[in-house]
Formats: sequence, structure tokens, C-alpha cells
Amino acid sequence: MSSKAAAVMVFLLSSILLLQVLSQSRCTIPPVIFNFGDSNSDTGGLVAGLGFPVNLPNGRNFFASSTGRFCDGRLIIDFFCESLNSSRQQLLSPYLDSIRGHTYENGVNFAVAGSKTLPKYTPFALNIQLMQFIHFKSLSLQLSSPGHLINEEGFKNALYMIDIGQNDLADSFANNLTYAQVIRTIPSIITEIKNAIKAIHDQGGGRKFWVHNTGPFGCLPKPLTLAKSKTSNDLDSYGCLTSYNAAARIFNAALLHLCGELRSELSDSTIVYVDIYSIKFDLIANSSRYGFASPLMACCGSGGPPYNYDLRVGCGLYGYEVCTTKYVNWDGVHYTEAANFFVAAKVLSMNYSTPRVPFDFFCR
Repeated sequence: MSSKAAAVMVFLLSSILLLQVLSQSRCTIPPVIFNFGDSNSDTGGLVAGLGFPVNLPNGRNFFASSTGRFCDGRLIIDFFCESLNSSRQQLLSPYLDSIRGHTYENGVNFAVAGSKTLPKYTPFALNIQLMQFIHFKSLSLQLSSPGHLINEEGFKNALYMIDIGQNDLADSFANNLTYAQVIRTIPSIITEIKNAIKAIHDQGGGRKFWVHNTGPFGCLPKPLTLAKSKTSNDLDSYGCLTSYNAAARIFNAALLHLCGELRSELSDSTIVYVDIYSIKFDLIANSSRYGFASPLMACCGSGGPPYNYDLRVGCGLYGYEVCTTKYVNWDGVHYTEAANFFVAAKVLSMNYSTPRVPFDFFCR
């Protein structure tokens, strides 16, 4: 068998196994989910909150129209929701998208693209998302009725997902902080995440937490294109920025430690730490094995190889081009639906979770 045929066979077998993982955790009653994060899990918050245009070809797969997701289709969080309930109506709606008349009985997505942990009072920092949640809870308990909004028990049994921190690190590098200066910001970022989890526990009643670490953002086309004075010594054997990924790993180690610390402190809670970094880096390092082309190139962008990223010609803006084969990266920062599918399925396998808690553990 040729190497190409072997790669195709591996890809097909992997797809079958991953589909089985995605479909094996259906809930009789899916959990209420509250999500806090950035563009990696934003299901339309930026568009709803600021009217920011996110046009086709974003959303061209699955939705056949733009939904405010920075992706050609579904995000990782969408696959999580689908693994618990097959209905598209159970995908999480943005907190600020009131015009659609959501009842929010299955949860709320507070994530907004561009969000960071610091500064804590800038839209839509993690602290602002937390304040929105506390306000939402207060109103829900005043207005809740059967089939509408969420009651006290619903908030207590809900799953609280947190996926934030990448923008803090990436923006620090983009603002010309040195590697040492970026590393010194990490304890403050971790403190904000700790404060958010404790506030959700103490004020929101949350007892179930799902925390993602940050991915290898040194492998993204945007920073690879824009990194100033980049030399071959700054790149690893896969072409990724070593300092950026090293900062991500240090952040992730601190986040893992925090989750362990909080398990002891909040002994009545389940806190699952998920190693997104390892999954995404494996997808990039072994992209051909998984059937993907050009792992460091944006599918939707401009400029061609090596990264197909131009800050002036974003995906959906005049002059962009879009790929016709399977890519890992969608627009220079975010992953394609096909890549998100693999990441979500690997997460649901529990092989990257500490502790190894199945996602359907959170079913009601």
C-alpha cells in the first residue's frame, strides 16, 4: 500500500471512530450550559453585541449562512452540544442576541470574540462576562416559569465551561512585549480565571466546571505572518513560533495547577481540565495523517503560501480566496469545522481530560 493510500485509510478509520465518540454520549435530558470565552467558542456574541460584520463564507458549511461564528461551520462547543442532544435548537445562543427571542432554557453563551481576562472592565473581558451571568441569573430567578429561563436548581446543576486566555498571551506578543514580560503576565491571567470560577461557585451556585487550556497559537497563520524580525531560529521543526508556544505551555501548566488547587478548595465541585493544546498540536504536526493539507495556511484569506494571511484582506472581505480542500486553519486564527470536529471528538474521548470525566456525566 502506498503512503498516500495508507494516509487515506488512517483518515477514514479515524473518522469512523470519532463519529462513534461524538454520538455515544446522548442525554435523556441535556444539561444547561453556560460558556465563557473568546472567539474559539463565540456563537455570535460579537455580532449580537457590536453589530460586527461576520459574512459568508463564514458558516458556509452546515449552516449555509453566517451565524457570527469565525469558522466555515460548527465550533468545538457546537459539537459538544450535539453530542448531548441532536437538535440544532440546542446549540448555545449568545447572551446579547435578544432579537431572536431565545428562552435560554438550555443555557447561554457569554463568549465574545477578542475577549481577554485583562483589563477586567473592558468589553467583553471575562469579568464582564461574569457580571452578565450574575445579572442573567438574578433576572431568571425573578422571571422563571416552566419552560422559560432557568430556576435555582438549573443553575446549580448546570455545566460551566471556560475557554479563555489565548488573546491575553497573543496580544502581549503583538504589543511587542518580550517573552519574559509575557510570562510575567500569566499569574494575573490565572488569578482572573480563579476568581471567575469561585464567583460562579459562590454567587452562581455552580458545581460543575469544564476548563480548556489554550492551544498552540504559535502555529496560527496570523502571528506567523505578523511576527516581527522572525528568523528560522524562532521556528520549531513544524514551522511554529517557539516562544509563543512555550508561553502557552507555561500558561497551561499554571491552569492545570489551578484546577487541582480548586478541586481541593471547592470539594463539592467537579472541575475538569482539558488539554486542548496537545490535541491541536498533534493535528498540526500530523495533519496529513488526518487528511488535512497545509496546516499553517489559512483556508480563507489572501496572499498564498506560506500562510495565506493578509491583515488587510480578512476572510469575507474584498479580495479573499477560499480553499477547496481540507485545511486545519480557517481564517488565520480560527480552525475549520473539519478540524473542530477532530478536536471535539478527541476531547470527548476523555484521553485529554484531568480527571477523566465523560462529558455525559453532566447530563441532568
